[in-house]
This record gives sequence, C-alpha cells and structure tokens, in this order.
Amino acid sequence: MPLFLSETSTPEATDLAACRQLLSNGSKSFFAASFFLPKMIRDPAAALYAFCRVADDAIDEEELDQQAALERLRERLDRVYQGRPLPMAPDRAFAATVERFALPRALPEALLEGFEWDADGRRYDSIEGVLDYSARVAAAVGAMMTVIMGVRSPAVLARACDLGTAMQLTNICRDVGEDARNGRIYLPVDWLREEGLDIEAWLADPVYNEAVGAVTKRVLDLAEGIYQRAESGIAKLPVSCRPGIYAARLLYAEIGREVVRNGYDSVTQRAVVPSARKVTLLSRAVAATPFPGRGCAEPALAENQFLVDAAATRRERARTGAAMLRSASGAASAGASSGPQSVGEKVVWVLELFASLDERQRVGTLGHDNGLIQATGGGG
Repeated sequence: MPLFLSETSTPEATDLAACRQLLSNGSKSFFAASFFLPKMIRDPAAALYAFCRVADDAIDEEELDQQAALERLRERLDRVYQGRPLPMAPDRAFAATVERFALPRALPEALLEGFEWDADGRRYDSIEGVLDYSARVAAAVGAMMTVIMGVRSPAVLARACDLGTAMQLTNICRDVGEDARNGRIYLPVDWLREEGLDIEAWLADPVYNEAVGAVTKRVLDLAEGIYQRAESGIAKLPVSCRPGIYAARLLYAEIGREVVRNGYDSVTQRAVVPSARKVTLLSRAVAATPFPGRGCAEPALAENQFLVDAAATRRERARTGAAMLRSASGAASAGASSGPQSVGEKVVWVLELFASLDERQRVGTLGHDNGLIQATGGGG
C-alpha cells in the first residue's frame, strides 16, 4: 500500500502519526481543519507542516548562533533530497513527500532562505524587497502545497503564489507595532522615508503617526489588488475545493480591513477579526454561487516567478503521484486533464501553515511566540 493511503501500522504510518501529534500540539485549529481534507491530502500536508515546524523550532532553540542552526537545517534538507533523512519522524515523512510528489528543492530552499533573512534582521528598502521576502516565507509554502496536490499549471501556480504574497502583506501591516517593539521593520523603508519618518528614532520609541499610517495604507491597497488577482485561480478549482480556499482569502483580507477600521493604526493596537464576523465570512465562502473570481491572465509577480518556474517543472514521478491522488479521491474527470494548462486538479490551501510560519517573523529572534495561530485562530 503506498504511503499516505495506508491505514496499517507501518513505519510510515507511525511517522505520520508523530507528525499529526506535532501538528495537534502546535496548531489545534489546523489539526481540526485537517479532518475536512481527504486522507491522501491530509497526510502529506501534515508531513510538510511538521518539517516546517521542526525547522522553525530548531532555529528558535539556537538563540546565540542562528546561522549554525540554519546550516544544520540545510544539511537535513540535503539528506531529505538524497533519500537518507535523519532518523526523525518529520524528516522521514517529508522525505517520502518529496519523493512521491517530486517536490522541487527550490521551494523548501526558498523557505529556509526566508528564515535566514529573518535571522540576519534584514530590512527592505523597497516594496520589491518586501515582495521578495514574502515570496520566500509565504508564496513558497503555497507553491509546495500546490505541487503536493498535483497541480503544475503555471497559471494556477501564479495565482496561488499571489494569495500567499497578499496574506504576508496583510501580516506585515497587522504587526507593525509588535515588530517595531522587537526592533524589526518590514514596511518598505523608502516609502517611510518619503513620508518623512526618522526610522531609527521611531524604532527607539514606536508610536503611531501619520507617516506610518500612510505607508500601511499603501501596502494594504497593494495587498487588496493581489487578493483580487488570486481569486481567478481559486475560481478555476473544483467546486469542492473553492470554499476553503475562498475562506482563506476572505479571512486574511478581513484582517487588513480591521486595520483600516482602526485608522491604519497597528502600532498601539492589533487588528482582531471578531468571531461573529469570521462565521459570516465562512458562511459566505461556503455559499458562494457562482464563485466571484474574475479572469486574470496576468503573469506571476516578478518576485514569485522563480517559484512558479520550479513548481511547474513536470516529472514522471509527480504525474504518478497526482494520478494516485485523483484516483484515490475519485476526482478524475474530463476537466482534470494532465496537460500543462490543467486547472481541474485539486488544490487545498493550508491557511494555518502560513499563520504558523508568519509568527516566527514577529519577534527579535525566530520563533519566540506562544501562539502559533494567533493570525487566524485566537488573534486574527
């Protein structure tokens, strides 16, 4: 029985059980939501989550030498791609995912590069730099999940990366004050300087002012346009996939709208979407008929193109893995062809994975946050 489909007590099943346990300890919302996914999707998603979570924790535990921790992570990634993972459940399960779905190394490598940029305390002089960062810590995760779901269409991948980028821009705008109190800034420096902000003085005493509010507005406006682009990709998915993906788009965009309602002040307060509004948005996602997405023939964002190029590479193993998923789930149909432009194959966006990875960036060192899922669970 192939990995991710077996219910028997095999070593692979034991590894996956350990990944699910790690997931349940770290993100109860994702753990609960994962039961709405078919098992053949849920298991590789859990393996991906577990490896990312262990990588995050490995850096967190090495406060004094994060560069050394990053080097060890790259060595672990080397072993995964050599087919000889360390004797740890997340590494073995992730290695199986890599093998079965031909997951291009460029995608997890991009995520580790984003970790490194955080460890270096980078600031981003331009919005293009912010988008470069967002590609690594958010769009890369979307690209990995898309590959796991068997989709290699450049058009769909571009829109999936759009959604990850928009979510990350929203995160940045929500967390301006918290980041600043930890000595970090993710808003584009040149935009802040255009508004007359003395950045070093402001970081020494972060308070809300019109300059910060104006830049936050510009970033949120950009994010909204990218959310609109992303919708066209969601609209091409099978009907059963649309509600969850659309919910991710609506919930994250609503965080940005809450920042707007707060007068673009995310320094003295943190945007929180009330539970009742979350329920309304989820209901809207479930009831959306016809789906509201509009056509979008735009190419991928320049900063995301390398992810699309890597993920769109078609290999025999990847096609075999995708065919296995479609066969097991009964999803094969005339609209789910294996051609390069196929948009009928399932994509499941794991919203909580973005949230958990994002929490790492909001502290002076990577990972000192007690609530991995505040962005979408308790806090967002």
